[in-house]
Amino acid sequence: MVLILLGMVVFSVLTARNLTTYVKENLTVTIMLTDDVDSVAAKKISSTLYGRGYAHSIEYISKEQAKKEQTEAMGSDPSEFLGFNPFTPTLELRMKADYANGDSLKWISAEIKKMARVTDVAYQEDLMDKVNDNLQKLNIVLIALALLLMCVSYSLISNTVRLSVYSRRFLIHSMKLVGASWGFIRRPFVKNALIVGLLASLFACLILGGGVYALYSYEPNILMIISWDELAITAAAVFFFGIAITLLCSYISVNKFLKMSAGELYKI
Repeated sequence: MVLILLGMVVFSVLTARNLTTYVKENLTVTIMLTDDVDSVAAKKISSTLYGRGYAHSIEYISKEQAKKEQTEAMGSDPSEFLGFNPFTPTLELRMKADYANGDSLKWISAEIKKMARVTDVAYQEDLMDKVNDNLQKLNIVLIALALLLMCVSYSLISNTVRLSVYSRRFLIHSMKLVGASWGFIRRPFVKNALIVGLLASLFACLILGGGVYALYSYEPNILMIISWDELAITAAAVFFFGIAITLLCSYISVNKFLKMSAGELYKI
């Protein structure tokens, strides 16, 4: 159970990075163009923007498409009472995650406005700053939670292993009296800890994998922020902590009782 919780936090920390990138790359900058811009001219402008290195994706929206979308949204056609199409062609620019912040967008916006056939650039600066602040806070909380849970995991697993070794402290002392070496006495305890760690890690990974599959079944688009890399790193982390903590605790606990005399064993 401890390894499942630890795996969930590790998985959350890893996917938070992808979620941050996904959210930033879906923040839209609207580039308004002159009325004479068609799809061919829009492609040329898009190629220029891609060449600048900060564009993740660009979508061209013609005057007719904009009118159609707004008519569906408002339930009426504004051109019927205005006598003309009031909308202008636009480019919907989505930035790369590294550029989706207020400071970068200021100079990018100024640069785009200088381009021919661009009339204005619009984006929600407050929204972008708020999203960046919230994502940064989320990352800090998840990292702090991961560190705390690692400490708790070590404490709980350590106590469980210590109790297991404690129940056989007199067996350890008897083996020591007949001349068994410390390495020989430790070996079965360490081997048992290794098996327990492997089995616990395996069960934890199976349960976590089932949880991810259930999440995918409910929302297939979750694959946009989950990749095999995150799943592999999470599984590796669960196995590492599951095995390392049990081995370390077993080794320390057995050594503790090996150093004790017969009288000290009765006092604890």
